[in-house]
Amino acid sequence: MRLAELSTRSGVSTATIKYYLREGLLPPGRRVSATQAEYDEKHLQRLRLVRALIQVGRVPIASAREVLTALEDDSLDHNSRLGVAVWALPHGPEPAADDPATQTARHTVDALLERLGWQYGQGYGPDSPAYGMLVTAVATLARLGYPCAVEDLAPYARSAGQLAVSDLDLVERYESPDEQLEAAIALTVLYEPVLLSLRRLAQAEESNRRYGPKSSGGPKTPEE
Repeated sequence: MRLAELSTRSGVSTATIKYYLREGLLPPGRRVSATQAEYDEKHLQRLRLVRALIQVGRVPIASAREVLTALEDDSLDHNSRLGVAVWALPHGPEPAADDPATQTARHTVDALLERLGWQYGQGYGPDSPAYGMLVTAVATLARLGYPCAVEDLAPYARSAGQLAVSDLDLVERYESPDEQLEAAIALTVLYEPVLLSLRRLAQAEESNRRYGPKSSGGPKTPEE
């Protein structure tokens, strides 16, 4: 397909596609003349991934390029490529090294991972962004006096483990390793707002069940 068709099918303007080409986010098409190139379904799929990263995930151009570079690194195995790509996604602030709460939070997180039997591997560990995000979050909870002991965090971690199974089950619907890697990154970005929304809806439902009117299953009075 030519650039105009790629633009029509993807819903991305030709100017934006040209920008992605210049920035190395989209591989060049097959040159058919001095001024024209042809593109295929792989370009369309990659374009959708780029848009998911930038528009939905709010991933900066430089970080998006890192993610895509990791996906194309044939020197790494399947698991390592995915780990490197996820590592490149934007994350929250690093833990404050000079904050006493940070050290306590690290001990809590390490104890949690040990209880779960999660071994450090590609994509997470003491230096990984995800680990740092968790430490920062636990330290903040501790400073504000909210529950954040291992016993408090364990149910969330177990739920996250079940979600990871669902995540990779979705990814394995794609046939080729390259498609699976692209899907894993896209779904990581696109499903995060889905998870946040579902959690809030579930909280509203549970709150209504516990505290709403009796007709909605609210708490019973002592006489009932």
